[in-house]
Order: sequence, then structure tokens, then C-alpha cells
Amino acid sequence: MTTASLLDGFLEALLPLRPRAVWAHGSLAGGDYQEGRSDLDLIAVLPGPLGPGHALRIAALHTRLRRRPLAAKLHCSYLAPAALDDPDRPHLTWAHGRLLRRPVTPVTRCELHDFGRVLYGEPPGGLLPPVPRERLRGFVVRDQRDFWRPAVDKAPLWRQDVWVDLGLLTFARATVTLRDGRLISKREALAELPALGAPAEVVADIARRRYEDPAPAGADSDRVARRAGATRAFLGPAIDALVEGAGTG
Repeated sequence: MTTASLLDGFLEALLPLRPRAVWAHGSLAGGDYQEGRSDLDLIAVLPGPLGPGHALRIAALHTRLRRRPLAAKLHCSYLAPAALDDPDRPHLTWAHGRLLRRPVTPVTRCELHDFGRVLYGEPPGGLLPPVPRERLRGFVVRDQRDFWRPAVDKAPLWRQDVWVDLGLLTFARATVTLRDGRLISKREALAELPALGAPAEVVADIARRRYEDPAPAGADSDRVARRAGATRAFLGPAIDALVEGAGTG
């Protein structure tokens, strides 16, 4: 198992930093993980505070792992216990081959509480404050309104697989969270899309690329352009209606 081997190597390399906990969220925790296609989304809680020395050691750790299969898909945010309670606070994060700072969002926090996978140490419930459901709802609405809706107007983005996939699946997940108050996996989101009115051709395309083994080859330019247009034509009005119906500022 390539994924298991990578996680074992990561945990072994992390031990000198004395982690209190390492958790998985996203597909790896939610039962929808597709090796070679899904990201490995992790959270590590380290004794704090985390300073420049930690950043150097974390960067060196990930650099040493970079030649392992799937290492490019391993993303990890590093938190100190005293900084766990603020969903808006940015944390040291290794993602896409570099160090950056970004928050651990209310969605991620709820995933950790609802179905987070403990890879090492203490469970999320003992360290991570719960997120009130109204705060989760507010975040989901703002994410759709302030990030995804403006992105729909940027036509070149939607010629890329990742934007089509995440745009539609995130919309379906947001819809279910606002409607039912629960989080769902990407596979469950894919099943929701037809009933939400998403273009059947695009839904089928996502399913093929995500779940068929082997994945189909890339589409020709005419098909990519048609897919982009159909996705944007659906997603813009759908997000507008979702945000208007939620009534959350």
C-alpha cells in the first residue's frame, strides 16, 4: 500500500517534533479516498508556539519525503494547542510543494469531529473546540458567495478538470450542509448533483475520471470547451439561488 507507506514515513519523520496528535480529514478520513487521485489532507498538533525554527524543520521534513510516491499529494497544517480555537487564524501549512499559511476552516474542523481519522496521539475531541453549526453555515455560504461565485465568471479556469470537479462537488456538499446540517463525501456529492440540475454529461465525466480504473485519457478541446460552458451556465445561477435561500451574512 503506497499510501500507508507514505504515512508511516511521514509519521516517523515527524516524531522528533514531538506531535501531540496527527489527524486525517477529507477523503482519507471520509471513506472516499482514491489512491493516486485524492489528496492526503492532514493536521498535526505540535507543542507550541511554532516559530521560524519549526518552519525550517517542517520544510526540510517534506523536502526529504518528496521522492516518495504520492508525496506531492500530502498536505499538512501544523497547529499549536494554544492556537486551536480560532477558525480564522492562519497556520503553517505544507501544500503543493511549499510552505504557506492558511486557516483550518470550519468545514475541516467539523470533518475532524464527525469522522476524523486519528493517525497518531490524541483524538480531535480532546483538543479541538467544536464548531457551532451556525458558524459552519455562515462559512459555507461565504465560501460559495465570495470565492466560487466570482470564479464562475473567470472562463479560462473552467477548462481545467480540477475546477470543474471541485466547483460542482463543493456546491453539492454546500447544498446538503445548508439543507440537512451534515457533511458528505465527494462520492455522495456526485450522487446529489443530478437532482440539483447539474449537466448529466459533466457529472458522468467527473465520475469517469474519479472512479474508473484506469482513468480515461484527457478530453479533446471541443469537449473541454463544451464542458466548461455547461458547468458555468449551471453553477452561476445555482450558487446565486443557494446563497439567496440561505439568507446568511
